[in-house]
Amino acid sequence: MIIVDAHEDIAYNALCYGRDYRRSALETRKLETDPDVIARRGTATIGLPDALLGRVALVFSTIFVAPDDGEANKAWSNFTYKTPEQANKLGNDQLDYYNRISDESDKIRLVKTNADLDAVLQTWEDGKTTGDHKQGLVLLMENADPILEPRQFEEWYERGVRIVGPAWAGTRYAGGTGNPGPLTKLGYELLNVMADFNAILDLSHLAEEACLQALDHYEGIIIASHSNPRTFRNTDRHLTDTMIRQLAERDGVMGIVLFNRFLSDEWTSGDPKSKIPLTRVLDAIDYVCQLTGSAAHVGIGTDFDGGFGQESIPEDLDTVTDLLKIGDALKLRGYAPADVEAIMGGNMIRKLRQALPAS
Repeated sequence: MIIVDAHEDIAYNALCYGRDYRRSALETRKLETDPDVIARRGTATIGLPDALLGRVALVFSTIFVAPDDGEANKAWSNFTYKTPEQANKLGNDQLDYYNRISDESDKIRLVKTNADLDAVLQTWEDGKTTGDHKQGLVLLMENADPILEPRQFEEWYERGVRIVGPAWAGTRYAGGTGNPGPLTKLGYELLNVMADFNAILDLSHLAEEACLQALDHYEGIIIASHSNPRTFRNTDRHLTDTMIRQLAERDGVMGIVLFNRFLSDEWTSGDPKSKIPLTRVLDAIDYVCQLTGSAAHVGIGTDFDGGFGQESIPEDLDTVTDLLKIGDALKLRGYAPADVEAIMGGNMIRKLRQALPAS
């Protein structure tokens, strides 16, 4: 079994906090000793060595920017923008980081084509050793404001971006989390340009109105990289049953977020992580399977280190290595091996196959 994590803010952590992805989470923890800083960003959970040990073969790696809302104490507060040009600069800096680490490490490959995908997956085939394994990074833009105008998406695509989520909070393209609203005129134009390139549309963070419009309008491939059923966390950040059903009708896949605050209405920052057992993750996965009638529309989108850390993820999870425990627990719950493999990675790989050019 291999794992696909459909959402990690790797470049943001490197550029905002100096967290070199090529280090293990333990190494990062040893370097980060300021309790005030740790309280702000959380204890590290991701690193390439941990991911390879945990059989995380593919990561949808974000180009993430946040609008400047004037607050100085959020995890991303020193990584914000006021203008599209500033957003564009931050986005390009992150893209440059991914190119640099893939150039410098023979364990990392940017996945832009099906040939790239095949090359990564071949390193995980039976008979391969731990030393053979490589990780593929698929570039996902979370918040489309770095795209100066819809036609400019072509430049981002040529540089490797294969997935775009138009919103985070509200953007020039769509209403988003905490900012209700529709797709804008620019948003519709962006979707049309994305469709020309067979790019994947990420519904996560879209406001409900914008999400339903996107589902209706976009004829290309659709995922929700890191969103939970709203029945587990009743805010506009997550998907209603109607949204989940419509995503499934489009053969889409949603990645369950492993953040305690997104798995419960009761858990708040500072509560012990033990209040959210690993079984809550299984419950969220099972909810999607039952609602949609199969295991074909759910995966994992951890969002690990995306503004929270080890203190805020379910009990029994310490680093990304522990994602294997989810697959083992699904088997114990009675899921067939083929369904477990689909949930842990196969469903997201299916969407990539449909989207990526041959070579």
